[in-house]
Amino acid sequence: MSSHDGKERMVRRGFRTKIISTVGKIPFADEAVAAYCCAVDSATPAHVKAAIFAALAYFIAPVDAIPDFLLALGYTDDAAVFWVVWRMIAGHITDAHRDAARRFLDKPPA
Repeated sequence: MSSHDGKERMVRRGFRTKIISTVGKIPFADEAVAAYCCAVDSATPAHVKAAIFAALAYFIAPVDAIPDFLLALGYTDDAAVFWVVWRMIAGHITDAHRDAARRFLDKPPA
């Protein structure tokens, strides 16, 4: 199993729970969900998927550089990692990915 496979599996298992628990706490929720939708889209190139899964795996990882429970600082490292990747992959985010993200954030699954 490659590192990419492990990250993808981790994100597919934990992303929905993490994003639902952080909506309103992080400024990049819309973009994170749109990126997730891009990563699971079969039309997305493999290198773009790998970058997205790596950034989202860092976001959902229980341990990172700055613990998420620290008020005002906890998600700054997650945001920094995500924004670096976002700048690289933003051209691959389609209107369909953004629409799916809006639907998800308007009505998260139960």
